Amino acid sequence: MERYGEWVEVRKDAATHVAELVLDRPKAMNAVSTELARGLAEACAALAADREVRAVVLASTHERAFCVGADLKERNSFTDAELVRQRPHARAAYTGVLDLPMPTVAAVHGFALGGGFELALSCDVIVADRTAVVGLPEVSVGVIPGGGGTQLLPRRVGAARAAELVFTARRVEAAEAAELGLVDLLVEEGQDTAEALSLARRMAANSPVGLRAAKRALRTGWGLGLAAGLEVEDAAWRAVAFSGDRAEGVAAFNEKRTPQWPGE
Repeated sequence: MERYGEWVEVRKDAATHVAELVLDRPKAMNAVSTELARGLAEACAALAADREVRAVVLASTHERAFCVGADLKERNSFTDAELVRQRPHARAAYTGVLDLPMPTVAAVHGFALGGGFELALSCDVIVADRTAVVGLPEVSVGVIPGGGGTQLLPRRVGAARAAELVFTARRVEAAEAAELGLVDLLVEEGQDTAEALSLARRMAANSPVGLRAAKRALRTGWGLGLAAGLEVEDAAWRAVAFSGDRAEGVAAFNEKRTPQWPGE
């Protein structure tokens, strides 16, 4: 277990190659303060460089919240100059999660609002339990989503649906969130982290080289024309086709055994 600042914790399971990236600011429902943002960015940088980690679960220790977004109490004390200085730290936290090179699963329960929902949107898959309430309410306090929400949400649910959700600032409860595609897997109350970990373990059983290349192709190719997207895919394929993982995967298949991935 490693701590990054006071409110971010990383737990690694060497046997499964899965890491938990845990928000642990219980007294503030994981509100993203400058200090929490710094810790999250540092934790993500360390995870991105760790070749032993094949999948990540972003989770929360708070019983009633995944993350309620920006720390508005802290922001209320900021001068304009202080807000400008804080912005790079906030951006680094959100892009840190978004840019993780391995598959990342969000485990959401309770409130995931504003920047909290943007952290979940930055993950590849969102698992939510039936207590989840999600939304991007920023326009109701005079700002806009600034952690990727205006770009990530329409990629999930389309431009018109994203506009309705952002412009109304409304909160969406779990059942509707699953129906609209705001979350990917809806599970029973209290099971979000367990289900997210189970999913991450299934992912992590596969080639780490393949996982990273597949994520790169999915992320980079999204939004491109078909011809350009196929070029992105071909580049990712070439990156893995001559790897040790490819050789081991083919050999293990033919020898009817579990692969022992070299990760290179």
